[in-house]
Amino acid sequence: MKTVRLISFLIFFSYIKCQTLQRILLDGAMQNIKSQNNLEENLRDITSIMVAQFLQKSTYEEVQTVVKELVDLTEKCKSLQPHESSSACFHQLMTTFLENICKNQGMADKHMFSDCCNVNNTERQKCFLLYKKDDAGYSDMFQIPNPEQICEMDKENRMPVKERYIYEISRKHPFLYGPTILTTSACYETAIQSCCREENKTQCLQMKLEPIRKYIRKISLRHHHLCEIRTKFNHKVAKAVELVLLTKKQLKANFSEIAKLTVDTNNLHQTCCGGNAVACVLGRSQLMNYTCSKQALLSSKITPCCELPMPFRGECIINSENDGKPDLSPLPLSRFTEDPFVCKQFTDKQDDFLEEFLYEYSRRHPELAVPVILRVDTVYQNLLGKCCKLENPLECHSHGKQMFQRVVHESHEHVKNHCDLREKLGDSNFHDSLIVLYTKKAPQLSAQELVMFTKNMAAAATKCCPLSDEQQFICMEDSVKLILGALCRRHEAKPINAGVGHCCDDSYAFRKPCFDDLQIDETYISPPLSCGQVISLKEDLCKAQEEEFQTEKQKLLSNLVKQKLHATQMQFQSILVDFTQLVEMCCQAEKNEKCFQEEISQHNRYTCRLSTSSTTLQMDFFPLQFLKPI
Repeated sequence: MKTVRLISFLIFFSYIKCQTLQRILLDGAMQNIKSQNNLEENLRDITSIMVAQFLQKSTYEEVQTVVKELVDLTEKCKSLQPHESSSACFHQLMTTFLENICKNQGMADKHMFSDCCNVNNTERQKCFLLYKKDDAGYSDMFQIPNPEQICEMDKENRMPVKERYIYEISRKHPFLYGPTILTTSACYETAIQSCCREENKTQCLQMKLEPIRKYIRKISLRHHHLCEIRTKFNHKVAKAVELVLLTKKQLKANFSEIAKLTVDTNNLHQTCCGGNAVACVLGRSQLMNYTCSKQALLSSKITPCCELPMPFRGECIINSENDGKPDLSPLPLSRFTEDPFVCKQFTDKQDDFLEEFLYEYSRRHPELAVPVILRVDTVYQNLLGKCCKLENPLECHSHGKQMFQRVVHESHEHVKNHCDLREKLGDSNFHDSLIVLYTKKAPQLSAQELVMFTKNMAAAATKCCPLSDEQQFICMEDSVKLILGALCRRHEAKPINAGVGHCCDDSYAFRKPCFDDLQIDETYISPPLSCGQVISLKEDLCKAQEEEFQTEKQKLLSNLVKQKLHATQMQFQSILVDFTQLVEMCCQAEKNEKCFQEEISQHNRYTCRLSTSSTTLQMDFFPLQFLKPI
C-alpha cells in the first residue's frame, strides 16, 4: 500500500517543474513513512524552531538550554483531554517562554528585549516580533557543509546534524513557518545520508542541497510577505488574499467550503506570524487533515498529497497544481452588477456579499494574479459605495463589468510595456534603466540598496517576460508584489520618502500601480560627493568578476543620478562608457594601480564636479566630457 502511495506521489510531482527538489521531498517522505515519524515525536524540534526564531543571536547551546525548559510544557499541550483548550495551552507556552527571557537579564540585554519586558503580556509578544530580523543576505550565501565532517557527525549521531540545521535555518529565517522548516530539515537529513554513501560527496551535496536552499528562500519571502500584510493592513485585506488564493487553487469548491477554509487559514497565518511554532505546526496539521477529508469537494489535485505523513502532506498540498477551470456560467457574476437588488444585499450583509463577489470573480479568472483581482475588488467596493447613494443605482453599477476590464487591461499594459522595454534594451541596459528610474523615485536609498532592489526587478523580468502572454502577466505581478513588499519593509524600518510611504501604506491592491506612477522626489537635496565616494578606482576592479564590475558601474550610475535627478539616461550612459574604457585601459596596463594614479594625477581629476545647471551634466573625472541636453 505504501508503495502505491509513493508511486502516486512521484507521478504527482512529475508535473512540478522543480523535479530535483521534489525528488528530495519524496526521499524525505519515504524515510518518514518507514519510521512512521509524526508531529508528536517532533515536538522538541518544533520548540527549537520557536526559540531560535526569537533568539537569533543565541548560540546553538543557549537555544537548547531554553528548549529543555519548555519541553515539559510542550508535552502537556500535546496530551490535553478533548474538553481542554489547546489554544490556551499554546498561549501559556508563549507567555512562559517570553517570561523566561525577561527573567534572564543577560539574555534580554543581548537581544535588546529590555523595553519589551516592561510591557504587559498582550503587547509583549508584538514587541518581541518587531525585533525579528530577516537575514536576506544569508539567502544568497548558502554554505555547503564539509563533506567529511558532516558525514562523520551523521555516522556518530544523526540527531545533532538535523538539530543544527533547524537551528541555523530558524534563526536566519525567523518568519519561515515551522512546518516548512520541519519538512526541509527532513529533506536535508535524507540528503546527507544519501550523499555520505557517494564517492563524490561534495558534488552530491551541492546537487541536493541547492534546491532546498532555493525553496527556503522563495517560501520564506512569501511567509514574510503574508505576515507583513497582516500587520500593515486590516484583517479584511489579509482575509481577501487568502480567499483569492484558496479559490484559485480549488476552483470547483463551493463558496461555503472556501469561506470556511478562508477563516481557518487566516487564523492559522495569525498563529504562525505570531511566532508560536508549536501552535503553527499542529494548527496546519489539523487544517490539512480537514482538507484531505474534503478532497472530493475541494480538488482532485491533492489526492497523492493526502497519502503522505505530516509535515510533508501540508507542503505537498500548498505546492500542488491549481485545479482545472470548471465550465462556469457568466450569470452568477452578472448578478453583482446587473441585479436591481445589488445595493440591498450590499447594505444588509456587506462583508458576506463582497466575499462572494471575490469568490465568483476569482474562479472565473484564475489567470489573474492576486493583486490584480484585489484591484478589481477595490474598484467594485468603491463603485457600490458611490452608486448605492444615488436615486438610480442600477444605471450606475451596471457599468461595473467594463470598469473591471479596464483595471485588468491597464495592469496588463504596464507589464507588457515593461517586457517590451527589456526586449528592446537587452538585460544589461534594461537593468541600468531601472536604476535610473528608481533612483529618481527613491534617491534616499544607498547605491548598494538600489542596485540590489533593481537587480531583483530585472531578474523578475528575465524570468517572466519570455513566458506566454497570460503567464507573463501573472508571473510579473506575483514576483513584483514580493519585491515591493521587501522595499516597504525597508521603508518601515527606516523611512525613505513620503511618496514611497504613500505607495506602501495606502492600498495593498494598488501598491504596484502606485510605484509605477511614482515621480521624481523633488524634495531630495543631494549631498556633495567626492570621486572617492562616487566610485573607487583601484586595482581591485581589475580582479573583479564581470558581475562585480557591473555592480560597481551601476553604483556609479545611481550616485550620478542622485546628483542630477532630471538628467536623462542617455546623458548618464556616456559617462559609464568613459568609465568602462578607463578601467579597461588601466587593467590592460602592466601596472594597474600606477595607471589609475597617473590618470587621476595627470588630469587633476580626483574631485568630481557636476555642473550647477539643471540641464547640463559635467563630470571632471572623465576628461572633456560635457553632456548637453538631449
